[in-house]
Amino acid sequence: MTALVDEHPHLGVECVLRELSIASSTYYRWRRAEREPCERRRRDVELTGQIKEIHADSGGIYGSPRVHAVLKREGVRVGRKRVERLMREADIAGISPRRSGFTRRDPKATLAPDLVERDFTASAPNRLWVTDLTMITTGEGPLWLSAIRDAFSAGWSPGKPPLARTPTWS
Repeated sequence: MTALVDEHPHLGVECVLRELSIASSTYYRWRRAEREPCERRRRDVELTGQIKEIHADSGGIYGSPRVHAVLKREGVRVGRKRVERLMREADIAGISPRRSGFTRRDPKATLAPDLVERDFTASAPNRLWVTDLTMITTGEGPLWLSAIRDAFSAGWSPGKPPLARTPTWS
């Protein structure tokens, strides 16, 4: 709306408002609010600055609960939901310590044959090797850890599998 009036000043504001069925008082109130924001908007800008500073001081880790706690400790009276909204609007997010997910097997993929029939005991060295692949999330990105062991020398008791989940190879 503003772009239309700004780009075509020869049209006049009143004609455009009449065509769009907008009351002129609504338009002028909206324009005044752009120039002179209300107390709440001014306070939001101030709080957003404080939130950005607290978030940066935490190394980008703190989310809204911790940011709210820091503001409260500093004597700033603000609601938790307002902190959430301001962080969302400023595109600020904390880092969750929870894992983002887990690996799921493709239901259409064919399963690898169980060559040892879930018996992870070996009668001699170099007869059965077992492995596991684990992703470790780090600040620099995921790292993959692979452990390969000889089932004979691994020290597992008979009948107890060394892996927590069934290995799948594709």
